[in-house]
Amino acid sequence: MGTDGAREAAVEAITAAVTGAGLEVECPREGSFLVTLPGSAKLRTLVWLEAGPHSLTLTSFFCRQPDENHAAFYLWLMRKNTDMYGMAFAADEVGDVYIRGRLPLEGVTPGEVDRLLGCVLTYSDENFNGALERGFASAIRKEWKWRAERGHDMRNLSAFTHLTDAGDDR
Repeated sequence: MGTDGAREAAVEAITAAVTGAGLEVECPREGSFLVTLPGSAKLRTLVWLEAGPHSLTLTSFFCRQPDENHAAFYLWLMRKNTDMYGMAFAADEVGDVYIRGRLPLEGVTPGEVDRLLGCVLTYSDENFNGALERGFASAIRKEWKWRAERGHDMRNLSAFTHLTDAGDDR
């Protein structure tokens, strides 16, 4: 199959996978898909799929550069890479973190797209709180204190109770 035929088949496979899964998707241009995946720890994960001339590229923003503990933060993510399927954590020039993957067009099937989307959701959702704990603990403590003093809702911070004085009361 030629380059155009492989790209066309990949676009059809991506369309079938996201439609079959009932996912929210935008297609800003031919061969490009912005897919929204619902999560738990990270409430939604956006995944950019781009069917290029030779490969499918997957890009998902994970989190901004850490405020603190940079070495331990990035080392922890690099260690996570060893067990990831088809993708890895990567940092851009300012230190923001993405999940990136690349697959030859010939390997793009609806089943493989579904698998890759499931993987990026799992990696994003399961590692989000751990990343925040390592790179943003001071900000979490500050936000906790600010909300507690004002009686604001703490539900979305409940996973971080152990980082605060409130964690000592349990």
